[in-house]
Amino acid sequence: MLKDFFYKKKKYATLTLEEDKKTPSPSVSKNHEKPQDTSHDKIKDSRINPRKRIQAIIDKDTFIEYDSDVESSNPLDFPDYGDKLKKAIEASGEKEAVITGEGAIDGEKVVICVMNPNFMMGSMGSVVGEKITRAIERALDKRLPLIIFTASGGARMQEGILSLMQMAKTSQALGRLAEEGILYISVLTDPTTGGVTASFAMLGDIILAEPGTLICFAGPRVIEQTIKEKLPEGFQRAEFLLEKGFVDKIVKPEDMKSVLAQIIKLHSRDGGIHE
Repeated sequence: MLKDFFYKKKKYATLTLEEDKKTPSPSVSKNHEKPQDTSHDKIKDSRINPRKRIQAIIDKDTFIEYDSDVESSNPLDFPDYGDKLKKAIEASGEKEAVITGEGAIDGEKVVICVMNPNFMMGSMGSVVGEKITRAIERALDKRLPLIIFTASGGARMQEGILSLMQMAKTSQALGRLAEEGILYISVLTDPTTGGVTASFAMLGDIILAEPGTLICFAGPRVIEQTIKEKLPEGFQRAEFLLEKGFVDKIVKPEDMKSVLAQIIKLHSRDGGIHE
């Protein structure tokens, strides 16, 4: 049963801040030293290359890539943006910060998008928004489940308002998908932040996350400097959001394919219980 598949979620989200006002906040402490976050260092080191992720998730020889020829330009003539794009292409081996396409997971056809944090921190510019929107529209036309693996620092500042417009564009396309009753699974991977969190990342019918993933709009340091308070331990990590009801289930990378296959089969037309 679906109710047994997910952990029980609390109805309301609460945030408890430390009450010790005598402890200086990081923004005002002169001798503040950044603690070594070895657990997060391990998470960063374990980020999965998007091509390897597709290879691990999608059945062999079933993946068909969409829009591989679409590349970013410099619509606002932002200084040095062209050079940054060239360096990102050379460093990542990809033309943009997302790979989209279709394939099968345990025999079930899906449309899939995988973001790449190694390409300008997975930032969402016009091309990223366009590729994701086209993938959503193909899922709508073919009536296939949609899966998006998010990993992003947010909207791409070098494209200004054009980048922010992608939040509305992708969200509107997902609204059409929802109206047709087509399944959308959002998988949050480290990091999922900014305008991506504020748009398609949190609009999934089912929201999964990998262990330890940073999930937020503004980062913890910005929040601490603003409210002059120390945040709770693990704040904005996947486990914290699971406890507060923003995430449905935390899934290890090695278990991701089997969990996705089970969800898709549960929501397929013939349905039924699958082992």
